[in-house]
Amino acid sequence: MAGGTAFYFSHAIKHFNDIDYSLVTALAETEMKEVDRLRSEGIDVSVMPSKHSVYFENIYGENQDNRTQRVLAKADPFTVDYLKDIQARIIHLGSLLADDFSLDVVRFMAEKGLVSADSQGYLREVRDKKVYAVDWTEKEEALKYIHFLKANEHEMEVLTGHDDVAGAARIMYDWGVKEVLITLGSLGSVIYDGKTFHKIPAYKPREVVDATGCGDTYMTGYLYQRAKGASIEEAGRFAAAMSTLKIEASGPFSGTKEAVIHCMETAEQRFPEI
Repeated sequence: MAGGTAFYFSHAIKHFNDIDYSLVTALAETEMKEVDRLRSEGIDVSVMPSKHSVYFENIYGENQDNRTQRVLAKADPFTVDYLKDIQARIIHLGSLLADDFSLDVVRFMAEKGLVSADSQGYLREVRDKKVYAVDWTEKEEALKYIHFLKANEHEMEVLTGHDDVAGAARIMYDWGVKEVLITLGSLGSVIYDGKTFHKIPAYKPREVVDATGCGDTYMTGYLYQRAKGASIEEAGRFAAAMSTLKIEASGPFSGTKEAVIHCMETAEQRFPEI
């Protein structure tokens, strides 16, 4: 099935018609039917041709906060030349593997807008189709150019060597990130802006159906709200509620802004401890 940041982000944000959004993706000709489907739903898509499309296998245990992965095919890395005409206030780099966006690309995109990134792709190395957790080799240089960075509790420890949220967040902020988002799954999330640790609750889902794409959905909600002028606290809560609605059903987020607000107002909350 289709997946990845491009898929989950695009299908989530299409439900909000008060913001301009474009997708730039790299994939093989064999997957162009997915691009046609997105375009038919009103999403602007540019495609960088690639020999292969990235192909993940996700395996979940009973606890859907955890998963193991294999990569059966890789897409070509993005290039500065292909991205030279992109203009946006916020540019989200949805890396799936460490070499998707080079340091040169990150630096170049920071000249065009506020760069957002999910650390997970930068911490994935593929060896014999298996995915291994590795450090981000150029992190201290790259993070100078990244305004928003998301990492979960495992990724923050790989990046910083710290297993406590506050310590890890401070280090990433000192490296240059302006808004550090640390997601803790069903335990909530914490956003650090250099002054305040914003404790964002997790909203308890009615049932857990499909966790794949929750991180991408969280970033969709957060960046959407920040682009619309919401505070860090407001954006974080909206993002968390979007993730809850997403986990309650298979496939990408398919709710409405009203449904997200209803979740925020009615669902049981669990605040993170730091």
